[in-house]
Amino acid sequence: MRVEIWTDINCPFCYIGKSRFEQALDAFPHKDEVEVVHRSFELDPTVKKGETGLVVPHIAQKYGISEAQAAANEQGLGQQAASLGLPYLTEGRDYGNSFDLHRLLHLARDKGVQDALIDALYQGNFVDKESVFADEEHVVRLAVGAGLAEADVRGVLADPDAYADAVRADEREAAELGATGVPFFVLDRKYGVSGAQPAEVFTQALTQAWGARSPLTVIDTADGGDTCGPDGCAVPQA
Repeated sequence: MRVEIWTDINCPFCYIGKSRFEQALDAFPHKDEVEVVHRSFELDPTVKKGETGLVVPHIAQKYGISEAQAAANEQGLGQQAASLGLPYLTEGRDYGNSFDLHRLLHLARDKGVQDALIDALYQGNFVDKESVFADEEHVVRLAVGAGLAEADVRGVLADPDAYADAVRADEREAAELGATGVPFFVLDRKYGVSGAQPAEVFTQALTQAWGARSPLTVIDTADGGDTCGPDGCAVPQA
């Protein structure tokens, strides 16, 4: 079974939702038969590369609330994260363009370390004081620590076309599937779960999706076709 998760590194609920999903997945009897793929979704693709700002005043302006209310929201997110054992920087965190980070996540998928990189980028955004949006060297260190070769990381960052089409394809698919926000979980392209739901909801979704898998229908002739198997191949009869 495949679970695809559309996320953005800017998104605190993606950080929290991943942990809740993993709680459910860790207890799922068929965990070893579940493939998890992280897909790209930019919360605000209009933010220019290199343009950053503090989250609290940004949220206050975006939603028309006071900075005190926005700061209280960050504290509440910190408490949710803490309940899962996740550290969370409630003050001084920034936001920015995440397109390059998504491109690196596609590189990481090709190299088999996508999950490690997304965890590292979440660490970089929600825990570290250095910015993942304004400090490219910080991103390089995180990516190398997640298992990528430094030359590969720098090569992707230096080439704006590298994996750009893959990111855009993910974003088109999200729109086609009806995702208007993240995190957005899709199980076997049959079931969707929107938001950082409690672990119990993910457990129910995994169980339901697993049970709904259709058995393979084999189309064959009455006498069957010749095949090869572990014991060899059928010998043609004269």
